[in-house]
Amino acid sequence: MGPDSAKVTLVEFLDPECESCRAFYPYVKKIMAEFPNQVKLVVRYKAYHGNSKYVISILEAARKQSKFWEVLEVAFYYQPEWGDHHNPQIDILWKYLAESGADIEKLKVDMQDPAIADVIQQDELDSVTLNVRGTPSFFINGIPLREFDPEVLRKQIQEQL
Repeated sequence: MGPDSAKVTLVEFLDPECESCRAFYPYVKKIMAEFPNQVKLVVRYKAYHGNSKYVISILEAARKQSKFWEVLEVAFYYQPEWGDHHNPQIDILWKYLAESGADIEKLKVDMQDPAIADVIQQDELDSVTLNVRGTPSFFINGIPLREFDPEVLRKQIQEQL
């Protein structure tokens, strides 16, 4: 999200089953709305939870339909239902994904693409190299977020503009 020519690249390592990622997402959207031409958001993955890789595969399949953001919104919105850590029910997510406008049957096929597994593996390797210890984790032009706080994120972005 955001132009390639943006002065600031914001990289977020997220886990779609992570409650903190879900809670922080509105702040990221607000920042992107505030700096639409100055910030490019790059989503990377760090899968901690049981259904995470499965949902990441859905997200990457949605990217092929240009529906990544819509599917992410649906996944986060319904996360309390499908991502319950004591009783996860990933099949529940499928019934809601139609709200995203994505072609569900195509998602199911495309999520099997071996290139998606490669993305997940590369993000995992990079997260280790970058010492990502939790999600969400942010890097602003390669600099780790100093403190996990929406205002600190906004301020650190402004410092790079």
